[in-house]
Amino acid sequence: MESVQSPATATTPHLGLRERKKIKTRQAIRTATYRLIAAQGYEGTTVEQIAEAAEVSPSTVFRYFPTKEDILLTEEYDPLLEDALTNRPADEPLVESLRQVMHHVMREQYENHADEVRVRSRLLNEVPALRARMLESFSLTGAMLCRVIAARTGRDAGELEVRAVAMGLIGAMSQTTLYWAEHHHEHSLFDLVDRALSPFANGFAL
Repeated sequence: MESVQSPATATTPHLGLRERKKIKTRQAIRTATYRLIAAQGYEGTTVEQIAEAAEVSPSTVFRYFPTKEDILLTEEYDPLLEDALTNRPADEPLVESLRQVMHHVMREQYENHADEVRVRSRLLNEVPALRARMLESFSLTGAMLCRVIAARTGRDAGELEVRAVAMGLIGAMSQTTLYWAEHHHEHSLFDLVDRALSPFANGFAL
């Protein structure tokens, strides 16, 4: 598999009208959130303001996103990442598969949402509540990666070694995002992903 599509383009053709409307509403809420944050800052932006800008009720915002932090963090990419990783060559090293897939995901994000990607990485550095929520969300992505590793290796997804590798890789990607923001986005994010994954590929030789 040589490309990873956005949630909307990848899934919409196979969904019914109701599900397509849900995706559209989620994206409208995200777009409104980024627009308001750009104008008045994260702390100055309320869920009520987001709801008004997205032309939905506050209860609708909370139905899709339990907290304000989730609006910036929640994506529908885990199923796509899992599918992309599963469809990489079976004999390809796991780290190389992850590198290839992350490059595709980042390229799609940059082509369509470059400003949002930069804002989100900056906020992750600046807002403690957002970073804490990110750490909480790791369990879902970690479970996905455990399934991929288990399928590749024939081991059980719940084994300690499998979980350790999965969370190590996820931690490397999260630290890449934070490092990128700390350095004011002056580095290529693609290069930083390669740097972060290189210790895993080289036996942790630094």
